[in-house]
Amino acid sequence: QVQLVESGGGLVQAGGSLRLSCAASGRTSTSYTMGWFRQAPGKEREFVAALSWSGRNTYYADSVKGRFTISRDNAKNTVYLQMNSLKPEDTAVYYCATKPGYNSNYYRGFSYDYWGQGTQVTVSS
Repeated sequence: QVQLVESGGGLVQAGGSLRLSCAASGRTSTSYTMGWFRQAPGKEREFVAALSWSGRNTYYADSVKGRFTISRDNAKNTVYLQMNSLKPEDTAVYYCATKPGYNSNYYRGFSYDYWGQGTQVTVSS
C-alpha cells in the first residue's frame, strides 16, 4: 500500500509562486507514473501535470504549460509541482496520484491507483 501526503499549499497573490510536495511511503520501486490533478469548487477534477515512470518525460495541461514544472527526488521519494505566475483560476484543491510503472492514460484520474488527501491552493487577485 502506497501513501501519498501533499503539502505546500496556501494563499498567494496573483503572479506569485508556490511549490507543492507529494511525499510517498510504502513504495519500493522508483518506476512509477506520477500525476497532479486539481479540483475547483463546483468543477470537475482536471489534469494538471504528470511525470512518466522513467522520470524522463513530463506532460502538462495547456492551462499550466510554461508556468508549472513537475519534478521528483527519488532519494526523498517526493514529487514536486513548482507553480509560478499563479492566476486566480489556479485556485483549487491539488491532489497527487501515482501508479506503478507505465501509464498511457496519465491525464485520466481513473488510471491512478493511489491518491493523496489534497492541499488547498488559493490565488487572490
